[in-house]
Amino acid sequence: MQPSIAPGRPATAPPTRATARILTTVPSVVVGGAVVVLLLVVYLLSNLDRENLYRHFVWQGMAWLDGHLAIPYPAPGNDYYNDVMPILGPDGSETGRGLLPFPPLPALALLPFVAAWGLATDAQLLTAIGAALAVGVAFRMLGELEIRPSTRLAITLFLGFGSVLWYTAAVGTTWWTAHVVALPLVFGAVAIALARERRAHLDLDPVAGWRRLVDPQLVVAGLLIGLAAAARMPVLLGGAYFLFVGGGSVRRRVASVALGAAIPLLALVGYTYAASGHLFNPAYEYLYRQEVDAYPELGYVGDWSIEDPRYVPRNLAIMLLQPPNVLPACTPASAPRGLFDPDCPWVIPDAVGMSLLLTSPAWLLVIPAVRRRWGDPIVVGGVVAGGLVALLDLMHFSQGWVQFGYRFSLDWAPFLLPVAALGLDGLSGRWRRVGYVLIGVSALVQLWGIVWRGALGW
Repeated sequence: MQPSIAPGRPATAPPTRATARILTTVPSVVVGGAVVVLLLVVYLLSNLDRENLYRHFVWQGMAWLDGHLAIPYPAPGNDYYNDVMPILGPDGSETGRGLLPFPPLPALALLPFVAAWGLATDAQLLTAIGAALAVGVAFRMLGELEIRPSTRLAITLFLGFGSVLWYTAAVGTTWWTAHVVALPLVFGAVAIALARERRAHLDLDPVAGWRRLVDPQLVVAGLLIGLAAAARMPVLLGGAYFLFVGGGSVRRRVASVALGAAIPLLALVGYTYAASGHLFNPAYEYLYRQEVDAYPELGYVGDWSIEDPRYVPRNLAIMLLQPPNVLPACTPASAPRGLFDPDCPWVIPDAVGMSLLLTSPAWLLVIPAVRRRWGDPIVVGGVVAGGLVALLDLMHFSQGWVQFGYRFSLDWAPFLLPVAALGLDGLSGRWRRVGYVLIGVSALVQLWGIVWRGALGW
């Protein structure tokens, strides 16, 4: 098994190129800060017209401040929002309140801003800022690996520009905000696990007393995973990562992470029961039935459940194979085709989703790590945890439309990003250049999607 944990700093060959020399001499905090600033500028410029069409979490924060658990529904400026279940009285009439299906952490994250600015809170703008900061946490996480500084920077830029996170930051509405709130928490949990693995690898983790049973730092990692699940529930299955990574015994890791995760999860169950009278939020079941009838073209099956294994084949095809729409019908039929003409394009994104192999091909860098380093706990843990999260997402009836690419990939990205980094770092010569090309192509395709977002008004 090849070591993948850095004892202090990467043990790599002396750099020979100017860029490599700079990356090895400039403090990593400066490099990471510069990346965050660059991303923030690009993210903000990617959508100058943030109209706040969907403000579910802002309304939820306002409801809390007004002493209610349910949002006004309908309400002036709110109207009949998508993705809200109206709360009915005993006689079946509307009560003027509605229940959101989404876990509440994003609304809690926005609450200080809602308290200051009320309904004028620009959740889309805050989502863009949060996305840039999430990449900064990912950069910090990658610093726990024994990889070249150039690899660390390249994989960080892949996340920021070559993954669907760029589109997420540009759109920034309710569904995307949930991803941005969850991401830095999961990256933080993975960073703790990698740090604990490094200390155990270097035999720097003496255990005595009650610490034989519980690792305080992994309790914090579990707390972060549990909190992230209060924004994006599928990431909870990523707890499987700690079966492999985190140092010490499996029993100690599992006990520590479970203890930390239990705190926010119990709070989530308590909140859900207080808001809805149910242990599990009934709003999503209600909305599922609504969407089955409203969108027959999406192939939802009313006899199936919200999470159903029978959805996996179709959704897996979206995630890996779905192409853009090539030469669609023009309006009018005689119109000349244009590169970014919504009425008559050559190629246009598919709103249902598009293959990750097309939109973020640098995820293929996971493959060389799996081939060369299988047995490394970071690789095994990343693949197992990422696979479990992806499986739960694939069982879900909807895959996140309207979207560019495949936004659910952000749920498992924190577990597979270190694997992709190890994959790139193990390449040399022309194969390493191929890795950089994959990252560049990913960024260019994402830019294509950002331009189309503006043209289509997504």
